[in-house]
Amino acid sequence: MFDVPMSRKVHAHCDGVARRDFLRLGALAPLGFSMGHLLGAKDANALKAGSEGKGKAKSVILVYLGGGLSHHDSFDMKPDAPSEIRGKYTSIKTNVKGLHVCELLPQMAQTMDKVALIRSGSHGNDHHETATNWVLSGRFGSAFGDYPAMGAVTAHETGFRGALPPYVSIPRNPSFTWELGRSAYLGGKYESFKAGDPNAPNYKVRDLTAAEAIDAKRAERRKELLSSVDALNGKVKGDDQLGTYDEFHQRAAEMILSPQAQTAFDLETEKKELRDRYGRTTFGQSCLLARRLVERGVRFVTVSSGGWDHHAKIWDGLEKMLPDFDRGFSALIQDLAQTGLLSETMVACFGEFGRTPKINKDNGRDHFAPVASMLFAGAGIQGGRVIGASDRTGTSVTDRPVKPADVCATIYNGLGIDHHGWLNSPDGRPIEILDQGDPVGELYV
Repeated sequence: MFDVPMSRKVHAHCDGVARRDFLRLGALAPLGFSMGHLLGAKDANALKAGSEGKGKAKSVILVYLGGGLSHHDSFDMKPDAPSEIRGKYTSIKTNVKGLHVCELLPQMAQTMDKVALIRSGSHGNDHHETATNWVLSGRFGSAFGDYPAMGAVTAHETGFRGALPPYVSIPRNPSFTWELGRSAYLGGKYESFKAGDPNAPNYKVRDLTAAEAIDAKRAERRKELLSSVDALNGKVKGDDQLGTYDEFHQRAAEMILSPQAQTAFDLETEKKELRDRYGRTTFGQSCLLARRLVERGVRFVTVSSGGWDHHAKIWDGLEKMLPDFDRGFSALIQDLAQTGLLSETMVACFGEFGRTPKINKDNGRDHFAPVASMLFAGAGIQGGRVIGASDRTGTSVTDRPVKPADVCATIYNGLGIDHHGWLNSPDGRPIEILDQGDPVGELYV
């Protein structure tokens, strides 16, 4: 006997599903019904493909395009649309037959055989903070982040391996008016380690730099302060920020003393030609650092690239940013492939939404949640694939809508994490990692 839920609505029952929402396949079998009949062959194949991709990723690199990349001017161009929709740029052929991208992406055009393109990202919120927390966690909440980001959940579920933290953000978490994509109720232990700007002159990771020499008097004052904090810590062990103090202290010491940690962040050990290939920019060097970190066992790396919120003068903005993205992201994919890391590293790239089809009076495009383009690669994902579609003006999804929960389910599935598993709030209340969503199985077949 097999139960199939027929609704995702919230119910009063603690298991979240009412009895009337189930079909019992065993009872229907004599009538000739099967799983394939109920789900449809396409959905059944997608589920099978999702299971084939399960657990193939040892690590994830998420390239987050904060502000929202214009799908019209990058990976979902509309050459036959009116000029106020199609925009300024022409499309060019890629190394995948029939697939075209923007002329400002020549390196990506030669990399699309290793990348799967989703043209049907879609949801219903066009507010930066709210949408960002949604796409980074897979669950809809407030603008302040009610649910932990995927990196924090990954850190919680997989734990620490060696001296390096499991979750790193480069240069830092996404932010607009405040930091986004945080650990929420999981607490400070699972926040990301902020690597800073790897393109900065004399780049050093703050938390890996030994403290400056201090005299005896200052040393004694610090000792007294630490004793006071330790005493307070013992009285409030239930408090996350104080209760994890000793662990933070220990982890920081391990990182400072670890040759592995010191080497991981040292970009000077890379060949000049490779650093140049990535681009001597914050984005380019962030992508290179991400590769170095997953190579050394970091489970989840977010490369945060902001500035895609082009409400005005979009051509000026894109002509600065798209070539930088083109160089850095294509170098990342090709480098991972050449080093053999792409087979065990999932790479995802998206922002919080797309941009409006019609160019506005300020020669820009505004927030647009109904359609967005996304890229996936590695860990069993089939390159050269195009999934989903938007209509002739890029206004609505016409095939295979992919929701934030589906994206997160795909990433969790790749890591071997049960996306319908449970976490606990500070008061012990169980909270499902995702309350909806299924892996995008078409990425694998």
